[in-house]
Amino acid sequence: MKALPIGISTLSTIIQEEMVYIDKTEHAYALIEKSGRYFLSRPRRFGKSLFLDTLKEIFEGNEELFRGLYIHDKWDWAKKYPVIKIDFAGGTIRSRQDLDNKFEAFFNRYSRIYQFSFKNTGIANRFNELIEAIIEKTDSRIVILVDEYDKPLLDNIENSDLASEIREELKNFYSVIKERDAGIRFVFLTGVSKFAKVNIFSGINNLRDITLDEALATVCGYTQKDLETSFKEHLEGVDWKELKKWYNGYSFLGERVYNPYDVLLFIANKHSYRNYWFETGTPTFLIKLFRKNNYFLPDLDNLTAGEELLSSFEIDQIDVVTLLFQSGYLTIKKTFTEMGELLFQLTYPNIEVKRSLNKHLISGYTTLTQEKLQYERNFYKALETGDLPSLEKGLKRLFAGIPWRNFTNNDLVESEGYYASVLYAFFAAINCTIIPEDITNHGQSDITVILGQNIYVMEIKLLPRGENPADSAKAALSQIKERGYTEKYLNRENMAVYEAGLIFCREERNLVEFIWEKR
Repeated sequence: MKALPIGISTLSTIIQEEMVYIDKTEHAYALIEKSGRYFLSRPRRFGKSLFLDTLKEIFEGNEELFRGLYIHDKWDWAKKYPVIKIDFAGGTIRSRQDLDNKFEAFFNRYSRIYQFSFKNTGIANRFNELIEAIIEKTDSRIVILVDEYDKPLLDNIENSDLASEIREELKNFYSVIKERDAGIRFVFLTGVSKFAKVNIFSGINNLRDITLDEALATVCGYTQKDLETSFKEHLEGVDWKELKKWYNGYSFLGERVYNPYDVLLFIANKHSYRNYWFETGTPTFLIKLFRKNNYFLPDLDNLTAGEELLSSFEIDQIDVVTLLFQSGYLTIKKTFTEMGELLFQLTYPNIEVKRSLNKHLISGYTTLTQEKLQYERNFYKALETGDLPSLEKGLKRLFAGIPWRNFTNNDLVESEGYYASVLYAFFAAINCTIIPEDITNHGQSDITVILGQNIYVMEIKLLPRGENPADSAKAALSQIKERGYTEKYLNRENMAVYEAGLIFCREERNLVEFIWEKR
């Protein structure tokens, strides 16, 4: 069997060492056949760097690497183009000086390659001088490739002042591309997030965003066909349905793709299902945004967003949904048109992301650390066996573990949505099927949880001041019955259905009454 290209993003290494390579040169050819300026957003570790390196090798005319691939008999290998490539993926930029050092290393490298000395100072001046020198020495138009253009910004997303300063310096750098447009054959930039064009890409003429181009939906990631052919031997005997649930599901308005990093690690670890991709980067900033904005977590299962929301954001006005989509925690479930506008229905791409994100959200809300696994096991067992008294005890312990500081300088305890969000996150973290705001003909229950042979339809209430908790719980249970929230589940064979009213108290910040019945 061929070796796996784990952590390899250079095409020459993959081809020369006969590793598994998924041919993306048809997409490359579609882009480079004519001059163009492109931007592609994909989540981290999704194959952007490898695709960029593939473009580099094509333009530099390294024909031997492409024998047997789609592009080989279509490209004029006699024509070679000088390539300028800058990679922001490596290291972390925490200051303006770090960014200056990055550019200094970049300029020094190309001055050695083309054997000339800079006469000017300043990032824009030197970039301009570099382009001019290379054109003169090669008598050719040049190619510019930028990998992870936004990493210097994402490294400092919690420091808006520094991020804004870095943004302006990057804008200054990219403005040179506009100035030297006539001498440039091709431009391609990759990144995770898309910051507003007006602030960073205004220096590039006609930059085309191909992030949601249906024809290029599989430019990164692995398709089902890729796995069944190129990885056939590696995946012999795999449960395809389970593999899809764990690692497939990413949609960019075309065929759904697998996360390549997950697939490679899944194979390397002898078909063991783990949270490989998620564990390479904990979304701590996202968790802070959730808490700061008191976000209603059940909405993550079924969000609707417009094109403007998914296109770009400002450093000082970050929309959590935009960031979730662009960083790979949400994906497109379907599109539809309403009021003449294209809208996107978003959801989690797969089990890995849903479980892992909600595990981290729970950690962000509570002080549970070493105890968390035991909590999860106890919750799972209680739900799986229909042990509601144990579930009640577990819920009270869960909310008791949320520190008081989480409620200072905010009105979290005044919101039923907060308690619903914590419950949702915990149930999602243990891989329950969750239907938030479960709709019936007569209304909607707050949350329905399904695990094994048990269905739990829950109504969540915040105790009105001065009211008896038991009375409130009875009212919640009566609402479930009167509005027939459980009716649609009663005829399911071998399924037990439970109705539950949960009452939370502002002062105690906990569950104070839990009443339930089995239908």
